[in-house]
Amino acid sequence: MTRRVSSLLPVLRSETQARLLAALLLQPTREASIAELAREIGADPGNLHADVQRLVEAGVLADRRVGRTRLLRADASSPLVRPLTDLLLVAYGPKPVLEEALTGEPGIESALIVGSWAARYHGQPGPPPGDVDLVVIGEPDRDAVIEKVDEASRLLGREVQVVFRSPGGWEAASDAFTRSVRERPTVELDLAEEPRS
Repeated sequence: MTRRVSSLLPVLRSETQARLLAALLLQPTREASIAELAREIGADPGNLHADVQRLVEAGVLADRRVGRTRLLRADASSPLVRPLTDLLLVAYGPKPVLEEALTGEPGIESALIVGSWAARYHGQPGPPPGDVDLVVIGEPDRDAVIEKVDEASRLLGREVQVVFRSPGGWEAASDAFTRSVRERPTVELDLAEEPRS
């Protein structure tokens, strides 16, 4: 099997490893099973075991068993975790940071990261993205969303540009921008309010 090197953080050995680390290190209190992580990052659970084992042996991840389930979390005692987390925040942070910022915001039906960051996330080559482009679909309080996006921008250390579209306008794709965005890679934000394990 050919492993695709991470487009957003090419110092890591694979895109799978990068997304696995981002899922756990960018949410340091989170604990998740291999099956849950595999679904989230789009990986085969069987293939994820080797990456998990290497990261546990390196002390980056900690694990524990509950019955037959192996639960993983960031190993906060490891001197490697803080610098890795900083790198992952720059490269992979937009998705979890914007999800946390916008979850529960009334009037948002969905939100997508688009543009160069989404393209790199999906493995398209190119220079590192300088900013993050966000499309918010729905009828939210725009000022409240902009305030939350500005806070996310400060945390990420990069500008997040937000564009609003009504659900009807998004579906109709009546303007050139919407048509262009819908033809290119997007990263949908998970804004469900169910707590993660």
